[in-house]
Amino acid sequence: MFVNKSKVAIIGSGAVGSATAFSLVTQGVCDEVVLTDLNPEKAVGEAMDLQHCIEYLNRNVKVSAGTYADCGNADVIVITASAPYIQGQNRLDMLGASEKIIKSIVDPIMKSGFDGHFVVISNPVDVISYYIYKLSGLPKNQIIGTGTALDTARLKCIIAKKIDVDPRSVHCTVMGEHGDSQMVPWSRVTVGGKDFFNIIADNKERLEGTDLDELMKETAEAGWEILHRKGNTNYGIATTASGIIKAILHDENKIIPVSTLLCGEYGEENVFAGVPAVLNRNGVKEVVEVRMTEKELELFKKSVAVIREFTEKL
Repeated sequence: MFVNKSKVAIIGSGAVGSATAFSLVTQGVCDEVVLTDLNPEKAVGEAMDLQHCIEYLNRNVKVSAGTYADCGNADVIVITASAPYIQGQNRLDMLGASEKIIKSIVDPIMKSGFDGHFVVISNPVDVISYYIYKLSGLPKNQIIGTGTALDTARLKCIIAKKIDVDPRSVHCTVMGEHGDSQMVPWSRVTVGGKDFFNIIADNKERLEGTDLDELMKETAEAGWEILHRKGNTNYGIATTASGIIKAILHDENKIIPVSTLLCGEYGEENVFAGVPAVLNRNGVKEVVEVRMTEKELELFKKSVAVIREFTEKL
């Protein structure tokens, strides 16, 4: 009897790519991980290092270095390669250089016969995800940007620290651009099933004066705070990508806020943006349309407009 094995190929073996591989291997998310890089020896070194973890893990994940030719039978390809960050840039400023890099990657991958799912990390992730959707010709459900999934995790940590609970007990969603214009439907935020506004009202001594705009700003700037201190962000986004991949390969039907093509949802068309979506073996099964206040919907649409402006520059 033939048993299908799951394979993930990672394009780029830098800080993010290698951390993503480490997360996949240590969690045993898939059967095989293949690392590629413009510097083949870097990919070989990372693969060797990861192989030496297996003795002390729960399962034997095969790890190797490869080329685009090894992508043909992959279930998921993770795109981490992008233009290097230059001091003073935002994510959208990286588009011009990243566009050329992405095209040089996607064309040979598609020539390999790849027909799986792209999980896109490269910034600006919403615009790059749309570009890969167009370049690859794959169905929209198979192109998934990490979008606001990490931003959501960051906001959960910020709220959890403020009220001293486990971040996993906080239920909220950051939406729109993975960038400065992102927004939060605060009307839908709950902790342990309790409305966040009610929590603030019932705990005036601790929480009176809570500034939602400041919480949003702290969330949006968290990545830059990390980058300015250590030179990159890798663990959070790597684990985020692994969670998305796990939802796909394990057919979880899990709701994660990812960047996906909107086709009428929230009144938006032909643009990738961060929205909660049900993920399973088909990729994006469906977009969850959150009921927002009029003001919240306006902020979401403004964020989508920013993404669209740069998408049209492709």
